[in-house]
Amino acid sequence: MGTRQGRRGKSGQCGLTGSRSSNARRAVAIRHVAFEDLGTFGELLAGRGFDVEYLEAGRDSFDAVGDPDLLVVLGGPIGAYELDIYPFLASEAKLVEARLRSGRPTVGICLGAQIMARALGARVFPSGVKEIGWAPVTLTEAGRGSCLAALGDAPVLHWHGDTFDLPAGATLLASSALVEHQAFAIGRGALALQFHVEVKSRDLERWLIGHAAELAATKSVSVPGLRADTTRFGLVLERNGKACLARFLDACALL
Repeated sequence: MGTRQGRRGKSGQCGLTGSRSSNARRAVAIRHVAFEDLGTFGELLAGRGFDVEYLEAGRDSFDAVGDPDLLVVLGGPIGAYELDIYPFLASEAKLVEARLRSGRPTVGICLGAQIMARALGARVFPSGVKEIGWAPVTLTEAGRGSCLAALGDAPVLHWHGDTFDLPAGATLLASSALVEHQAFAIGRGALALQFHVEVKSRDLERWLIGHAAELAATKSVSVPGLRADTTRFGLVLERNGKACLARFLDACALL
């Protein structure tokens, strides 16, 4: 299995329940590239007494995931539909499909949201635009009643070129000016976010380096502009992103 982080906390710090005999909850994050990690989500989970583990997609076996209290499927610069190029995506989608059927708490971010949509039978495809940069999302009525209300009107970080059809049975939570399907929920336990609310401001330089080829090919995106907007909006997102995940975890206590 991949890297462990976090600490053991006191029983009752989070509403999620699990079958482990220890007091610590278990959260597993499937990571596709090293710099797109849990960010502020990892800090919140550790503070709530979770043991946090990373599974490195394409290297680690998905059998190691088991049945954690929380599964987070992170982002990455590949398409959820590129199974011929990245065969591990088939196993990953199968894992996510089983997880969603079980109703156990699951969060997908960017690529993770697209894998969730595909696992639910929806089409994932290039949107025709590169949505990269800081901009707010518009919440639907359902979104305003969800954990996404913690985001307010503040900008979030967008970094994708793909989108998806809304899966059957899913509730649309948010849209943007460029892409309609930005977030959806399945019941109380599954949350899919096309955008990023987990990123730490100080870590964005790693994104700028890791995605250098994509940025160079996307003439409309200014690297200095991204850096400046991160300085303006990043700390607010760190606070709001933590609050968003906290509300999701609290809602999952009702499962």
